[in-house]
Amino acid sequence: MTNPTTKKVFKIRLKKGDLVIVRAGKHKGQTGKITAVHPTENKVTVAGINIVKKSVKPNQVHPQGAIVEITKPIWVSKVSIVEPTSKKASRIGYKLDAKGVKTRYYKSTDKDIK
Repeated sequence: MTNPTTKKVFKIRLKKGDLVIVRAGKHKGQTGKITAVHPTENKVTVAGINIVKKSVKPNQVHPQGAIVEITKPIWVSKVSIVEPTSKKASRIGYKLDAKGVKTRYYKSTDKDIK
């Protein structure tokens, strides 16, 4: 029997630091680096994408209260990694080398990801 409090952990091929392009939604066509990956939510946080304003109650940092801009996560399905030579979106695959080390590669050009 499964525990109802445990969350499903999604397999996300993107990693922190990857340059991605938004493929769908309000920010379509914009690029940015991934700052955080959220496998339990199936989302990633991309720098400069999906910035929202949030009002903050008075606290020690903001004694008067404030309206701060924060970056919210977006769905993994809306972003793709950018292949550096063509500057276009690509899919990610995995392959094993002779030593058995698993590496990621761009499916469009068959080149390894740094």
